[in-house]
Amino acid sequence: MPFVDITVIPVKTADKEAYLAHSAKQSPLFREHGAIAVTECWGAEVPDGKLTDFKKSVALQDGETVAVGWITWPDKAARDAGWEAIMQDARMHGATPPWDGKRMIYAGFEVIAEH
Repeated sequence: MPFVDITVIPVKTADKEAYLAHSAKQSPLFREHGAIAVTECWGAEVPDGKLTDFKKSVALQDGETVAVGWITWPDKAARDAGWEAIMQDARMHGATPPWDGKRMIYAGFEVIAEH
């Protein structure tokens, strides 16, 4: 089954184009190293929760938008090999992402069903 890396990121709303440009530059590296797809999403309807929510998860500040992205891999072995290769790839280094990485949350998920 596929494996998915998911991120939730606070991005300055004014930096949406910089976020997309960064993704457009980095996404081909992931595909080159085995990813099936790279998907980026921009918060359009992100409601406030009673206990927790996407905004709280990244300590969203005024003038920021929640962005969610995921990288789909064929399986976890391909993901592990892909990340190892990506971290060694010089093209991955030196680019400063247009978001606060200290407030980014991320995790890897095994797909258990697709309907």
